[in-house]
Amino acid sequence: MTSTVSSPATAPRTARGRMSPRVRKANLVLHVIVSVSWLGLDIGLLTLTIVALTTDDTMTLRAAYVAMRLFGDILLIPVALLTLATGVVLCLGTHWGVTRHWWVLAKLGLTLTAGTLTIFSLRPGLHEAARAALATPADHGTAQHLVPPIVSLTMYVTMTLLSIYKPWGRTPWARPGRR
Repeated sequence: MTSTVSSPATAPRTARGRMSPRVRKANLVLHVIVSVSWLGLDIGLLTLTIVALTTDDTMTLRAAYVAMRLFGDILLIPVALLTLATGVVLCLGTHWGVTRHWWVLAKLGLTLTAGTLTIFSLRPGLHEAARAALATPADHGTAQHLVPPIVSLTMYVTMTLLSIYKPWGRTPWARPGRR
């Protein structure tokens, strides 16, 4: 006689190999929270950049750059990685899949690009700007410091629109006849 009790590894999945509604919703909530957090951090960086470029107060200038560096060191990477991880889990555990729909592939590409740029371009730039502001209090930086948060913001808004409108249909790799 076989046992009908499922193992803990398979418990959250349905008979078709997808996540149970409870697990899917929990992961979706976590994904939305960390994605919105990433967007909020970017808006915060944009705000701090504008403050740093326009202030005449040395203390405010230094505080803005130090805060930007802290955002980059403490918050951005974990939030970016959690966004990627929860998004991939949602793809793998739902009917959307990773390669079945163009909008999913576009979001994955944008997330990977944003995460890579955050780690290898934005963070070092924040460190350099903070060092310069602390060493030379009159150094406001340049308008080029506005580029990373504006590019990121554009990417995050695009990803949000892709999630809502789900454009472009299915990829050639989608199995025929399956939703």
